[in-house]
Amino acid sequence: MTLIINGEARDVAAPSLAALLEALELDAAVVATAVNGRFVRRADRMVTLLAEGDAIEILAPMQGG
Repeated sequence: MTLIINGEARDVAAPSLAALLEALELDAAVVATAVNGRFVRRADRMVTLLAEGDAIEILAPMQGG
């Protein structure tokens, strides 16, 4: 299915947000996620199902000073 990940269309076979993070080889503990503009808590990623055309935002924390 085609998902919009951080503004870029990508074909990914991932039924859930947790599966998507695994497929992208991202450490789920250090990213923030949103689906269609709604924040998804880490505990809810496994049950957050994805559908064709969903917009996914994956953000990593930044350090600086």
